[in-house]
Amino acid sequence: MAFLGSAVRRVVSAVRPPLSPLCRTTTRSYSSEPTKEKSVPYEKTLKQADGVSSGPTKPLPRSADVVVIGGGSLGCQTIYHLAKMGLTNVVLLERDRLTAGTTWHTAGLLWQLRPSDVEVELLAHTRNVISKDLEEETGLHTGWIQNGGLFIASNKQRLDEYKRLMSLGKVYGIESHVLSPAETKDLYPLMNVDDLYGTLYVPKDGTMDPAGTCTTLTRAASARGATVIENCPVTGIQVRTDDFGMKKVKAVETPHGTIETPCVVNCAGVWAAKLGEMAGVKVPLIAMHHAYVVTERIEGIQNMPNVRDHDASVYLRLQGDALSVGGYEQNPIFWEEVSDKFAFSLFDLDWDVFTQHIEGAINRVPALEQTGIKSTVCGPESFTADHKPLMGEAPEVRGFFLGCGFNSAGMMLGGGCGRELAHWIIHGRPEKDMYGYDIRRFHHSLTDNQRWIRERSHESYAFKLRPRRFYWQRNCSFFASGLVTNR
Repeated sequence: MAFLGSAVRRVVSAVRPPLSPLCRTTTRSYSSEPTKEKSVPYEKTLKQADGVSSGPTKPLPRSADVVVIGGGSLGCQTIYHLAKMGLTNVVLLERDRLTAGTTWHTAGLLWQLRPSDVEVELLAHTRNVISKDLEEETGLHTGWIQNGGLFIASNKQRLDEYKRLMSLGKVYGIESHVLSPAETKDLYPLMNVDDLYGTLYVPKDGTMDPAGTCTTLTRAASARGATVIENCPVTGIQVRTDDFGMKKVKAVETPHGTIETPCVVNCAGVWAAKLGEMAGVKVPLIAMHHAYVVTERIEGIQNMPNVRDHDASVYLRLQGDALSVGGYEQNPIFWEEVSDKFAFSLFDLDWDVFTQHIEGAINRVPALEQTGIKSTVCGPESFTADHKPLMGEAPEVRGFFLGCGFNSAGMMLGGGCGRELAHWIIHGRPEKDMYGYDIRRFHHSLTDNQRWIRERSHESYAFKLRPRRFYWQRNCSFFASGLVTNR
């Protein structure tokens, strides 16, 4: 039996023995259809992906008002909201199966409170869609689990920040409570509260199921007239120049035919930059390894809330009678060569990089030190220079919209951002103030500066869950130069 505690000791020892089978990465294959989960070697999965596709699941239409590219969280949410707003001649193209890229391995956490009022509204809409709207429309359960969320404050400044979040939540009717260490212990008996100043408890936070959510979204969209086509990769985007010298989207090319369209939505996640190149659009994001481990059964963990410890840079997601443990490392790993054949696949977990999360998790829930590791999940995620998504119409090409770069928050922001993106496409502008997400916030000299994108995205990732005061001190010179936006 491999334990989380022994994993830490293995990494810090001078000579590290080979990992036991429980600590090696397995590759899970999923589908939008109900199938039995299976684990196969990583290399075998890539070989299978190199094989000949069975072809598109539906015939391609000759034309469409909008073509959404990418069958992950944002793609499915966007086509659902487009159809719900009455635009039914829309098509979603997925090169493999729904969720095949990065969505399938997401933790699926949804926290309702954030410092930005716009983000609170976006998150609230996602929650309504997942927990209520879709089930009413389709009669299907999306896999939403409302087990609550717990933010950990290890110092007074962090607790003050949470109190402000609670005040903001009251404006939007979000129930939340600031708990003392003793009250936290009553709520979460397995937690170590000796080093806590307090916590923020949000009872109606929860967890989303990626496969169930995306499948239900596309079924609801299809029922309204939208077309969802899997096993259909995009090979090119035709762009025309009008009499005034303006570049506009003309058509989408695939191995199985061409779809004429005036509007394309890039929801390709990690692959969004490659898709942008097809239309001459610069997409300033970078791909990195992002990981978590799933523990064996933990007695007494059932029905506990999800936990987020910003100062330790770790989260604990309830997964039945076990926990998923993950976070954001100081030294994340880039995915240097983004493969087009990467579907339902994972990387080997680098324990040297991941160890800091285990230490933080064991400190918070000491029972984890003697808990086995059931599986590891290390997949690609896309990150941006200011840790905010890329949305809106690209300045280089009219009709080319972005819905990508969600910094591992695509599931929980998907509903709100999908609705805003749909409104943007139909009416020419979003309903909410989305300038912080608008691709136009970056000057063209930055979107084409790969060194700047790489270094700033790396820094934003590393300090995502760090104390806010440290982030501001660390970046004061960048803010003064105007190169960084307030996040």
